[in-house]
Amino acid sequence: MKLISWNLNGIRAVAKKGLVDIIHELDADVICFQETKAQDDQVLEALDGLNGYHVVSYSAEKKGYSGTAILSKEEPISVITGLGIEEHDNEGRLITAEFNDFYLLTAYVPNSQNGLKRIDYRMQWDKDLLSHMQELEKKKPVILCGDLNVAHQPIDLKNPKSNFNKTAGYTEWEIGGMDNFLKGGYTDSFRHFYPQEIKYSWWSYRMNARERNIGWRLDYFLVSDTLIDKVEDAFILNDVFGSDHCPVGITM
Repeated sequence: MKLISWNLNGIRAVAKKGLVDIIHELDADVICFQETKAQDDQVLEALDGLNGYHVVSYSAEKKGYSGTAILSKEEPISVITGLGIEEHDNEGRLITAEFNDFYLLTAYVPNSQNGLKRIDYRMQWDKDLLSHMQELEKKKPVILCGDLNVAHQPIDLKNPKSNFNKTAGYTEWEIGGMDNFLKGGYTDSFRHFYPQEIKYSWWSYRMNARERNIGWRLDYFLVSDTLIDKVEDAFILNDVFGSDHCPVGITM
C-alpha cells in the first residue's frame, strides 16, 4: 500500500500543470492534499478526468484559502472533517478518514506567520490535534500526514542557526509541539528510515531556492508506534514539480 501527501499550494494552479497525469503516475492507494485553495466543487473540477479514486474535500469558509482533500482507491469507512472545535474548524485544515486497519489524517497545520503573530494559536492547534489523535488511538492506530509547518531538527532545514526562534516553522515552541507528538506515541517515518539524510520538501519560490536546494522539510508522515513495523519505507519525491512543496509518502 502506498500513501502520499502533497501540499499543492493551489489545486487549480497544479491542475493546469498536469495534476491528473501526475496522480496517475504516482499510482498511490491514497493521496492527501493540503492547501487546495479551492471550494469543494472547484476541487472536483480540478480533478476532472481522474479515474479510480473516491474524493473527500474540506474547504475553508474563506474562498481561495487553505483546504484539504483525500483521494483513495478504497472508499473510507467513515470521514470526519475538522477537530470539532469551533475556533479551528472554519479553515478546512483537517480530514480524518477511517480505513480497515488505521485512521488516516491529513492536516494543513496553521503557519505561525511573520513576527510569530499566530504562535499561540498554532500551539493550541497542535495540542488539540494530538488529543484528537489519541482519542482515535483507543479504537485503532493513527497515521498523520501533511504540511505540519515545522522543521523538527537542524538537519531539516538549510540554515538552522539564522532561522531559530526568528522564522515561523523553526522555533522552540513549534519544535516542542512536534516533540509532543513523538513522545505521545508517534514516529516520524522518514527519520525512522533515514536518520541522517538531508532532504527537503519545501523551497521558497524566491532566489532559485529549489534549484540551489535551499529548503525545509515541512511535510511528514507520523505513524503510530504500534503500526510503524508495518511501514516498509518512507520517501520524499524531489523530482515531482508543480508546487513549492513536493510529495512525501510511505509504503506499507
